[in-house]
Amino acid sequence: MNLPNKITLSRIFLIPIFIILMSVPFDWGTFQMEDRELPVAHLAGALLFILASTTDWIDGYIARKYNLVTNLGKFLDPLADKLLVSAALILLVEIGLAPAWIVILIISREFAVTGLRLVAAGEGSVLAASQMGKLKTWIQIIAISLLLLHNWPFAFVGFPLGMIALYLALFITVYSGYDYFKKNWHVMRDSK
Repeated sequence: MNLPNKITLSRIFLIPIFIILMSVPFDWGTFQMEDRELPVAHLAGALLFILASTTDWIDGYIARKYNLVTNLGKFLDPLADKLLVSAALILLVEIGLAPAWIVILIISREFAVTGLRLVAAGEGSVLAASQMGKLKTWIQIIAISLLLLHNWPFAFVGFPLGMIALYLALFITVYSGYDYFKKNWHVMRDSK
């Protein structure tokens, strides 16, 4: 259990705290932004989500810089990303900030890729995240962060960057899933 893996685990442990902040009806008030309101609980949840998301970059940087890449890390890192992003997307649907159909498609892709990774693991292989998968994760994180912040600061000018980023995340998520299966189909084809 090296430092990057401990950082990845910290991301997983932050998820229940994030869920509590976003789903328990804390009445901490709201920030008034012209004609828009941002509940303090959503701001706190967004900041915690952003903090947890940055650990993805930190653990990867440390693992690569100090040659601490492990099979456990290759497994845990994408799992932590999927758990955090899935929790955030489901909460965004619950609070009415994201369409359910987009969230269903994104999470379905995540289950499918996880299934492929499990088949590979059963065959003794570990499939690391691709560059397209990493791009997908970062665009999802940007979209979720903007939506958790109620599209601040772009809401002031009426530019729906949060929703645009969510649609972009959907496109890249579906495409990267297709690409991942195309490149790793041999795992399914050759499984016993």
